[in-house]
Formats: sequence, C-alpha cells, structure tokens
Amino acid sequence: MTVTQRRGRKIMMTPGELDAFLTTQRTCRVATVSAEGGPHVSALWFLWDGSALWLYSVVRSKRWTQLLRDPRVAVVIDIGEEYESLRGVELSGAVEFVGEAPRTGELCAELDAVETLFARKNFGLDAMPHDGRHAWVRLTPEKVVSWDFRKLGDR
Repeated sequence: MTVTQRRGRKIMMTPGELDAFLTTQRTCRVATVSAEGGPHVSALWFLWDGSALWLYSVVRSKRWTQLLRDPRVAVVIDIGEEYESLRGVELSGAVEFVGEAPRTGELCAELDAVETLFARKNFGLDAMPHDGRHAWVRLTPEKVVSWDFRKLGDR
C-alpha cells in the first residue's frame, strides 16, 4: 500500500490510526466504472485485514458486472457530522476475485479468516452464512488518502 498524500499531511491518519479506523467501521461506498466510462457508486459492508479491503458483493448486481469488465475501484469510508469531526479514507486500485462466485461455502483457505471476522463483525456469528448470491473481491490499495479534521484543533 502506497500513501501518496501530498496535500493535507497535517490531517492524514497515521498507519495505526488508519488501521483502527478501518477495523471499526462497517459501511463503505464503492465507485465502479460503467461500460460508458461513467461512475457508479454503491454502499457495501467491508472487512479490513490490515493490508486489504474485502468486499462481499451480490454477483447479480450492476457493481459485480462492472467489476468483471473493469476491476478498477475507488472506495470511501467516512464519518462525522460537524466539520471539526470529519474523518475518512479513500482507497483505490484494482480488485481481485477470490473464491467461487457465487460463494456457497466451498473450502477456500484464503477466505477462512476473512469470513470468520466478517461474520462476527457484521452478523454476530462465528461462521459465514452463505446464501449462494454473494462473492468476494479483495482490494489491495494502490493509493490511500486519509483525513482526520480533529487534528486541525483551533486551526
């Protein structure tokens, strides 16, 4: 992962802050590229494993179709209501498809830890409830930009 942030270094998150933020958040917005070249943005739950963002997507979705054609994405995770409390991260790069699609629970060592953590975080379960409609993509970000406006203090 390369942090290429030039502007806003004062408000960028440290690697530890970035991990803590991404580990505790649940919902992200994923921007994919349509066949015509336009953006399509949709919300998803995710899992951060310390180096990659895991997305569990419906395989019969516009998002999935677009990722099959063009794996480039930009993902934003952010929180805050007031200007002074805004925090967030934008990750971008190309996704990789992992496991069978749709996912039915077939053994896949690469997904063991991911599915256990995702199930605990999002469903309060110890095992992933496979519905035969979703599948996994992994984003190992090529670019990361973060902000934490709480670091501005009194400006």
